[in-house]
Amino acid sequence: MSKTVKKAIFILIFSEFLVCLGISIVIPVMPFLRNELHLSAFDMGIMSALFAFAQFVASPIIGRISDRIGRKPILVLGLFLFVISQFLFAITNNLILFDVSRVIGGIAAAMSVPTEMALAADITTKKYRARVIGWLSAAFSGGLILGPGLGGLLANFDYKLPFWTAGVLGAISMVAMYFMLPKELENQSAVEQEKVAASAKGVEEPQKSIWEILGKPGIILFVLIFISSFGLQGFESIYSLFVNQVHHFSLSNIAIVLTINGALSLFLQVALFDWLVAKFTEKNLIRYSFLISLIGTIWILFAQSKTGVILATLLVFEAFDLIRPAITTMLTKLSPKNQGFINGLNMSLTSVGNVVGPLVSGALLDWHSSYPYMVVAVFLAISFFFTFMLREQKGADVILK
Repeated sequence: MSKTVKKAIFILIFSEFLVCLGISIVIPVMPFLRNELHLSAFDMGIMSALFAFAQFVASPIIGRISDRIGRKPILVLGLFLFVISQFLFAITNNLILFDVSRVIGGIAAAMSVPTEMALAADITTKKYRARVIGWLSAAFSGGLILGPGLGGLLANFDYKLPFWTAGVLGAISMVAMYFMLPKELENQSAVEQEKVAASAKGVEEPQKSIWEILGKPGIILFVLIFISSFGLQGFESIYSLFVNQVHHFSLSNIAIVLTINGALSLFLQVALFDWLVAKFTEKNLIRYSFLISLIGTIWILFAQSKTGVILATLLVFEAFDLIRPAITTMLTKLSPKNQGFINGLNMSLTSVGNVVGPLVSGALLDWHSSYPYMVVAVFLAISFFFTFMLREQKGADVILK
Protein backbone atom coordinates (compact mmCIF):
# COMPACT_ATOMS: atom_id res chain seq x y z
CA MET A 1 0.00 0.00 0.00
CA SER A 2 1.13 3.54 -0.73
CA LYS A 3 1.72 6.08 2.05
CA THR A 4 -1.43 7.92 0.99
CA VAL A 5 -3.58 4.82 1.33
CA LYS A 6 -1.96 3.89 4.66
CA LYS A 7 -2.72 7.35 6.01
CA ALA A 8 -6.35 7.08 4.90
CA ILE A 9 -6.68 3.63 6.48
CA PHE A 10 -5.27 4.96 9.76
CA ILE A 11 -7.85 7.77 9.78
CA LEU A 12 -10.67 5.32 9.09
CA ILE A 13 -9.54 2.97 11.87
CA PHE A 14 -9.15 5.87 14.30
CA SER A 15 -12.61 7.19 13.43
CA GLU A 16 -14.29 3.78 13.66
CA PHE A 17 -12.72 3.12 17.05
CA LEU A 18 -13.77 6.49 18.49
CA VAL A 19 -17.34 6.25 17.18
CA CYS A 20 -17.81 2.72 18.55
CA LEU A 21 -16.23 3.77 21.84
CA GLY A 22 -18.70 6.65 21.92
CA ILE A 23 -21.65 4.35 21.18
CA SER A 24 -20.77 1.80 23.88
CA ILE A 25 -19.57 4.25 26.52
CA VAL A 26 -23.19 5.08 27.37
CA ILE A 27 -24.33 1.46 27.88
CA PRO A 28 -23.66 1.25 31.67
CA VAL A 29 -25.54 4.52 32.20
CA MET A 30 -28.85 3.45 30.67
CA PRO A 31 -30.21 1.53 33.72
CA PHE A 32 -29.24 4.43 35.99
CA LEU A 33 -30.87 6.89 33.60
CA ARG A 34 -34.05 4.83 33.70
CA ASN A 35 -34.15 4.89 37.51
CA GLU A 36 -33.08 8.54 37.85
CA LEU A 37 -35.75 9.83 35.46
CA HIS A 38 -38.40 7.22 36.38
CA LEU A 39 -38.67 5.83 32.85
CA SER A 40 -40.34 2.52 32.09
CA ALA A 41 -38.75 -0.51 30.48
CA PHE A 42 -40.98 0.20 27.48
CA ASP A 43 -39.53 3.73 27.22
CA MET A 44 -36.01 2.30 27.16
CA GLY A 45 -37.03 -0.29 24.60
CA ILE A 46 -38.44 2.41 22.33
CA MET A 47 -35.12 4.28 22.49
CA SER A 48 -33.19 1.20 21.37
CA ALA A 49 -35.73 0.36 18.68
CA LEU A 50 -35.65 3.91 17.25
CA PHE A 51 -31.87 3.81 16.94
CA ALA A 52 -31.95 0.43 15.17
CA PHE A 53 -34.91 1.38 12.95
CA ALA A 54 -33.28 4.64 11.81
CA GLN A 55 -30.08 2.76 11.06
CA PHE A 56 -32.00 0.08 9.17
CA VAL A 57 -33.87 2.56 6.96
CA ALA A 58 -30.99 4.95 6.34
CA SER A 59 -28.09 2.58 5.69
CA PRO A 60 -28.81 1.41 2.10
CA ILE A 61 -30.06 4.87 1.05
CA ILE A 62 -26.98 6.62 2.38
CA GLY A 63 -24.77 3.93 0.86
CA ARG A 64 -26.24 4.72 -2.57
CA ILE A 65 -25.66 8.44 -2.04
CA SER A 66 -22.04 7.91 -1.02
CA ASP A 67 -21.50 5.93 -4.23
CA ARG A 68 -22.61 9.03 -6.13
CA ILE A 69 -21.11 11.99 -4.30
CA GLY A 70 -18.09 10.43 -2.61
CA ARG A 71 -17.33 9.17 0.87
CA LYS A 72 -15.88 12.15 2.75
CA PRO A 73 -19.00 14.39 2.78
CA ILE A 74 -21.08 11.49 4.13
CA LEU A 75 -18.47 10.60 6.77
CA VAL A 76 -18.06 14.16 8.05
CA LEU A 77 -21.83 14.77 8.16
CA GLY A 78 -22.38 11.43 9.90
CA LEU A 79 -19.82 12.26 12.56
CA PHE A 80 -21.39 15.70 13.01
CA LEU A 81 -24.81 14.11 13.57
CA PHE A 82 -23.24 11.68 16.03
CA VAL A 83 -21.90 14.63 18.04
CA ILE A 84 -25.31 16.32 17.96
CA SER A 85 -27.08 13.15 19.15
CA GLN A 86 -24.73 12.66 22.10
CA PHE A 87 -24.80 16.30 23.21
CA LEU A 88 -28.60 16.40 22.89
CA PHE A 89 -28.86 13.31 25.09
CA ALA A 90 -26.51 14.95 27.61
CA ILE A 91 -28.37 18.25 27.97
CA THR A 92 -31.97 17.02 28.12
CA ASN A 93 -34.14 15.10 30.55
CA ASN A 94 -37.13 15.07 28.19
CA LEU A 95 -38.25 11.68 26.87
CA ILE A 96 -39.22 13.01 23.43
CA LEU A 97 -35.78 14.60 22.99
CA PHE A 98 -34.16 11.35 24.11
CA ASP A 99 -36.05 9.60 21.30
CA VAL A 100 -35.05 12.32 18.79
CA SER A 101 -31.46 11.88 19.90
CA ARG A 102 -31.62 8.14 19.26
CA VAL A 103 -33.07 8.64 15.77
CA ILE A 104 -30.26 11.09 14.94
CA GLY A 105 -27.76 8.62 16.40
CA GLY A 106 -29.10 5.81 14.22
CA ILE A 107 -28.78 7.93 11.09
CA ALA A 108 -25.26 8.93 12.16
CA ALA A 109 -24.26 5.29 12.61
CA ALA A 110 -25.70 4.49 9.17
CA MET A 111 -23.59 7.26 7.66
CA SER A 112 -20.34 6.43 9.46
CA VAL A 113 -19.61 2.73 9.82
CA PRO A 114 -20.66 1.34 6.39
CA THR A 115 -19.16 4.34 4.57
CA GLU A 116 -15.83 3.76 6.27
CA MET A 117 -15.94 0.14 5.13
CA ALA A 118 -16.87 1.25 1.62
CA LEU A 119 -14.00 3.74 1.43
CA ALA A 120 -11.58 1.12 2.70
CA ALA A 121 -12.77 -1.23 -0.06
CA ASP A 122 -12.45 1.56 -2.65
CA ILE A 123 -8.81 2.33 -1.91
CA THR A 124 -7.38 -1.14 -1.22
CA THR A 125 -6.52 -3.93 -3.61
CA LYS A 126 -7.73 -7.50 -3.13
CA LYS A 127 -4.28 -8.36 -1.79
CA TYR A 128 -4.66 -6.08 1.24
CA ARG A 129 -8.44 -5.86 1.59
CA ALA A 130 -8.90 -8.75 4.04
CA ARG A 131 -6.20 -7.30 6.27
CA VAL A 132 -7.78 -3.84 6.26
CA ILE A 133 -11.31 -5.20 6.85
CA GLY A 134 -9.88 -7.15 9.78
CA TRP A 135 -8.31 -3.97 11.21
CA LEU A 136 -11.57 -2.06 10.87
CA SER A 137 -13.49 -4.93 12.48
CA ALA A 138 -10.98 -4.91 15.33
CA ALA A 139 -11.45 -1.15 15.75
CA PHE A 140 -15.22 -1.70 15.78
CA SER A 141 -14.95 -4.50 18.36
CA GLY A 142 -12.32 -2.69 20.40
CA GLY A 143 -14.46 0.40 20.76
CA LEU A 144 -17.49 -1.63 21.79
CA ILE A 145 -15.44 -3.68 24.27
CA LEU A 146 -13.63 -0.79 25.98
CA GLY A 147 -16.56 1.64 25.98
CA PRO A 148 -18.70 0.16 28.79
CA GLY A 149 -15.78 0.06 31.21
CA LEU A 150 -14.86 3.66 30.50
CA GLY A 151 -18.51 4.68 30.71
CA GLY A 152 -18.87 3.04 34.09
CA LEU A 153 -15.85 4.95 35.42
CA LEU A 154 -17.09 8.29 34.10
CA ALA A 155 -20.60 7.72 35.45
CA ASN A 156 -19.15 7.67 38.97
CA PHE A 157 -18.56 11.43 38.58
CA ASP A 158 -21.80 12.31 36.76
CA TYR A 159 -24.27 10.06 34.98
CA LYS A 160 -24.39 12.45 31.99
CA LEU A 161 -20.58 12.63 31.65
CA PRO A 162 -20.36 9.56 29.33
CA PHE A 163 -22.64 11.33 26.82
CA TRP A 164 -20.50 14.48 26.88
CA THR A 165 -17.40 12.33 26.47
CA ALA A 166 -18.93 10.45 23.54
CA GLY A 167 -19.75 13.76 21.85
CA VAL A 168 -16.20 15.02 22.31
CA LEU A 169 -14.78 11.77 20.89
CA GLY A 170 -17.06 12.15 17.87
CA ALA A 171 -15.93 15.75 17.38
CA ILE A 172 -12.27 14.67 17.46
CA SER A 173 -13.02 12.00 14.88
CA MET A 174 -14.89 14.49 12.68
CA VAL A 175 -12.01 17.00 12.74
CA ALA A 176 -9.49 14.26 11.96
CA MET A 177 -11.62 13.04 9.06
CA TYR A 178 -12.09 16.53 7.63
CA PHE A 179 -8.50 17.74 7.83
CA MET A 180 -6.37 14.58 7.65
CA LEU A 181 -8.04 12.37 5.02
CA PRO A 182 -5.75 12.58 1.95
CA LYS A 183 -7.26 14.88 -0.67
CA GLU A 184 -6.53 12.42 -3.47
CA LEU A 185 -8.96 9.96 -1.88
CA GLU A 186 -11.46 12.04 0.03
CA ASN A 187 -14.18 12.32 -2.64
CA GLN A 188 -13.44 9.32 -4.81
CA SER A 189 -15.85 6.46 -4.50
CA ALA A 190 -15.42 3.51 -6.81
CA VAL A 191 -18.25 4.66 -9.05
CA GLU A 192 -16.67 8.11 -9.45
CA GLN A 193 -13.39 6.55 -10.49
CA GLU A 194 -15.25 4.33 -12.96
CA LYS A 195 -17.07 7.33 -14.42
CA VAL A 196 -13.79 9.10 -14.99
CA ALA A 197 -12.37 6.07 -16.76
CA ALA A 198 -15.52 5.60 -18.84
CA SER A 199 -15.62 9.27 -19.76
CA ALA A 200 -12.05 9.11 -20.97
CA LYS A 201 -13.03 6.27 -23.28
CA GLY A 202 -16.29 7.92 -24.33
CA VAL A 203 -18.30 5.14 -22.71
CA GLU A 204 -21.28 5.77 -20.41
CA GLU A 205 -21.62 3.33 -17.52
CA PRO A 206 -25.12 1.80 -17.63
CA GLN A 207 -27.32 1.89 -14.54
CA LYS A 208 -27.81 -1.46 -12.80
CA SER A 209 -30.70 -2.78 -10.78
CA ILE A 210 -30.29 -4.03 -7.23
CA TRP A 211 -30.58 -7.62 -8.44
CA GLU A 212 -27.85 -7.05 -11.03
CA ILE A 213 -25.59 -5.54 -8.37
CA LEU A 214 -26.10 -8.31 -5.84
CA GLY A 215 -27.12 -11.36 -7.84
CA LYS A 216 -27.62 -14.74 -6.21
CA PRO A 217 -24.21 -14.67 -4.45
CA GLY A 218 -25.06 -11.37 -2.79
CA ILE A 219 -28.46 -12.63 -1.66
CA ILE A 220 -26.87 -15.68 -0.03
CA LEU A 221 -24.24 -13.54 1.69
CA PHE A 222 -26.82 -11.10 3.00
CA VAL A 223 -28.91 -13.99 4.35
CA LEU A 224 -25.78 -15.13 6.19
CA ILE A 225 -25.23 -11.59 7.50
CA PHE A 226 -28.73 -11.49 8.95
CA ILE A 227 -28.41 -14.94 10.51
CA SER A 228 -24.98 -14.19 11.98
CA SER A 229 -26.28 -10.94 13.50
CA PHE A 230 -29.41 -12.68 14.77
CA GLY A 231 -27.34 -15.55 16.16
CA LEU A 232 -24.74 -13.37 17.87
CA GLN A 233 -27.27 -11.03 19.47
CA GLY A 234 -29.57 -13.93 20.30
CA PHE A 235 -26.67 -15.68 21.99
CA GLU A 236 -25.05 -12.66 23.64
CA SER A 237 -28.13 -10.73 24.80
CA ILE A 238 -29.26 -13.44 27.23
CA TYR A 239 -25.85 -14.93 27.95
CA SER A 240 -25.41 -13.40 31.41
CA LEU A 241 -28.98 -14.36 32.34
CA PHE A 242 -28.52 -17.92 31.04
CA VAL A 243 -25.21 -18.69 32.76
CA ASN A 244 -26.38 -17.08 35.99
CA GLN A 245 -29.68 -18.94 36.00
CA VAL A 246 -28.45 -22.35 34.80
CA HIS A 247 -24.79 -22.50 35.87
CA HIS A 248 -24.81 -19.98 38.75
CA PHE A 249 -22.14 -17.69 37.29
CA SER A 250 -21.34 -14.66 39.42
CA LEU A 251 -20.83 -11.18 37.99
CA SER A 252 -17.07 -11.65 38.31
CA ASN A 253 -17.27 -14.95 36.37
CA ILE A 254 -19.17 -13.24 33.56
CA ALA A 255 -16.76 -10.27 33.53
CA ILE A 256 -13.76 -12.61 33.23
CA VAL A 257 -15.33 -14.46 30.28
CA LEU A 258 -16.15 -11.23 28.43
CA THR A 259 -12.68 -9.82 29.10
CA ILE A 260 -10.98 -12.94 27.74
CA ASN A 261 -13.30 -12.83 24.74
CA GLY A 262 -12.40 -9.20 24.06
CA ALA A 263 -8.68 -9.92 24.11
CA LEU A 264 -9.02 -12.98 21.85
CA SER A 265 -11.30 -11.10 19.48
CA LEU A 266 -8.83 -8.27 18.97
CA PHE A 267 -5.98 -10.74 18.47
CA LEU A 268 -7.90 -12.75 15.88
CA GLN A 269 -9.03 -9.72 13.88
CA VAL A 270 -5.77 -7.76 14.00
CA ALA A 271 -3.09 -10.44 13.91
CA LEU A 272 -4.64 -13.55 12.38
CA PHE A 273 -7.58 -12.62 10.13
CA ASP A 274 -5.49 -11.83 7.03
CA TRP A 275 -3.49 -15.05 7.49
CA LEU A 276 -6.64 -17.13 7.97
CA VAL A 277 -8.20 -15.72 4.79
CA ALA A 278 -5.01 -16.41 2.83
CA LYS A 279 -4.86 -19.98 4.15
CA PHE A 280 -8.54 -20.99 3.96
CA THR A 281 -10.23 -18.33 1.71
CA GLU A 282 -13.18 -16.27 2.91
CA LYS A 283 -15.72 -18.91 1.87
CA ASN A 284 -14.11 -21.69 3.88
CA LEU A 285 -13.44 -19.42 6.84
CA ILE A 286 -17.15 -18.51 6.93
CA ARG A 287 -18.12 -22.18 6.67
CA TYR A 288 -15.76 -23.34 9.42
CA SER A 289 -16.76 -20.44 11.67
CA PHE A 290 -20.46 -21.26 11.37
CA LEU A 291 -19.65 -24.91 12.16
CA ILE A 292 -17.55 -23.95 15.20
CA SER A 293 -20.24 -21.57 16.49
CA LEU A 294 -22.82 -24.35 16.05
CA ILE A 295 -20.65 -26.79 18.01
CA GLY A 296 -20.11 -24.22 20.76
CA THR A 297 -23.83 -23.44 21.02
CA ILE A 298 -24.74 -27.13 21.33
CA TRP A 299 -21.88 -27.66 23.79
CA ILE A 300 -23.11 -24.90 26.10
CA LEU A 301 -26.53 -26.58 26.26
CA PHE A 302 -25.00 -29.81 27.55
CA ALA A 303 -22.00 -28.50 29.52
CA GLN A 304 -21.98 -29.50 33.18
CA SER A 305 -19.00 -27.52 34.48
CA LYS A 306 -18.15 -23.82 34.45
CA THR A 307 -14.95 -24.60 32.55
CA GLY A 308 -16.93 -26.31 29.81
CA VAL A 309 -19.36 -23.38 29.60
CA ILE A 310 -16.50 -20.89 29.33
CA LEU A 311 -14.75 -22.87 26.57
CA ALA A 312 -18.02 -23.25 24.66
CA THR A 313 -18.71 -19.53 25.03
CA LEU A 314 -15.29 -18.57 23.66
CA LEU A 315 -15.76 -20.90 20.68
CA VAL A 316 -19.03 -19.19 19.79
CA PHE A 317 -17.83 -15.62 20.28
CA GLU A 318 -14.54 -16.03 18.41
CA ALA A 319 -16.27 -17.80 15.51
CA PHE A 320 -18.75 -14.94 15.19
CA ASP A 321 -15.88 -12.44 15.32
CA LEU A 322 -14.46 -14.08 12.18
CA ILE A 323 -17.74 -14.53 10.30
CA ARG A 324 -18.61 -10.85 9.90
CA PRO A 325 -15.29 -9.55 8.51
CA ALA A 326 -15.04 -12.60 6.25
CA ILE A 327 -18.52 -11.97 4.80
CA THR A 328 -17.76 -8.25 4.48
CA THR A 329 -14.56 -9.03 2.57
CA MET A 330 -16.49 -11.28 0.17
CA LEU A 331 -19.12 -8.60 -0.34
CA THR A 332 -16.51 -6.03 -1.38
CA LYS A 333 -15.74 -8.27 -4.37
CA LEU A 334 -19.31 -8.45 -5.65
CA SER A 335 -19.45 -5.00 -7.27
CA PRO A 336 -16.47 -2.62 -6.89
CA LYS A 337 -18.59 0.27 -8.18
CA ASN A 338 -21.29 0.00 -5.50
CA GLN A 339 -19.39 -0.35 -2.23
CA GLY A 340 -21.50 2.27 -0.45
CA PHE A 341 -24.79 0.58 -1.30
CA ILE A 342 -23.48 -2.90 -0.44
CA ASN A 343 -21.99 -1.86 2.89
CA GLY A 344 -25.11 0.17 3.70
CA LEU A 345 -27.32 -2.86 3.09
CA ASN A 346 -24.87 -4.89 5.18
CA MET A 347 -25.34 -2.51 8.11
CA SER A 348 -29.12 -2.41 7.56
CA LEU A 349 -29.53 -6.18 7.79
CA THR A 350 -27.17 -6.27 10.76
CA SER A 351 -29.47 -3.79 12.50
CA VAL A 352 -32.49 -6.02 11.88
CA GLY A 353 -30.65 -9.03 13.29
CA ASN A 354 -29.55 -6.97 16.28
CA VAL A 355 -33.18 -6.11 17.05
CA VAL A 356 -34.83 -9.47 16.30
CA GLY A 357 -32.19 -11.61 18.04
CA PRO A 358 -32.58 -10.21 21.57
CA LEU A 359 -36.39 -10.04 21.26
CA VAL A 360 -36.71 -13.68 20.22
CA SER A 361 -34.15 -14.96 22.73
CA GLY A 362 -35.67 -12.96 25.56
CA ALA A 363 -39.15 -14.30 24.83
CA LEU A 364 -37.89 -17.90 24.55
CA LEU A 365 -35.92 -17.62 27.79
CA ASP A 366 -39.18 -16.89 29.63
CA TRP A 367 -40.48 -20.25 28.43
CA HIS A 368 -37.39 -22.39 29.06
CA SER A 369 -33.71 -21.67 29.60
CA SER A 370 -32.62 -23.98 26.77
CA TYR A 371 -35.00 -22.72 24.08
CA PRO A 372 -33.01 -19.62 22.97
CA TYR A 373 -29.82 -21.53 22.25
CA MET A 374 -31.73 -24.38 20.63
CA VAL A 375 -33.21 -21.88 18.14
CA VAL A 376 -29.82 -20.22 17.60
CA ALA A 377 -28.32 -23.66 16.91
CA VAL A 378 -30.98 -24.39 14.28
CA PHE A 379 -30.27 -21.11 12.47
CA LEU A 380 -26.51 -21.72 12.61
CA ALA A 381 -26.98 -25.21 11.14
CA ILE A 382 -29.03 -23.76 8.27
CA SER A 383 -26.33 -21.15 7.68
CA PHE A 384 -23.63 -23.80 7.63
CA PHE A 385 -25.43 -25.63 4.83
CA PHE A 386 -25.98 -22.35 2.96
CA THR A 387 -22.21 -21.88 2.76
CA PHE A 388 -22.01 -24.93 0.48
CA MET A 389 -23.96 -22.95 -2.13
CA LEU A 390 -20.98 -20.62 -2.56
CA ARG A 391 -17.70 -21.17 -4.26
CA GLU A 392 -14.86 -18.87 -5.29
CA GLN A 393 -13.21 -18.74 -8.67
CA LYS A 394 -9.70 -17.62 -9.25
CA GLY A 395 -9.75 -13.85 -9.07
CA ALA A 396 -11.95 -14.01 -5.96
CA ASP A 397 -15.27 -13.68 -7.76
CA VAL A 398 -18.11 -15.21 -5.76
CA ILE A 399 -20.50 -17.43 -7.67
CA LEU A 400 -23.12 -20.07 -6.93
CA LYS A 401 -22.63 -23.70 -7.65
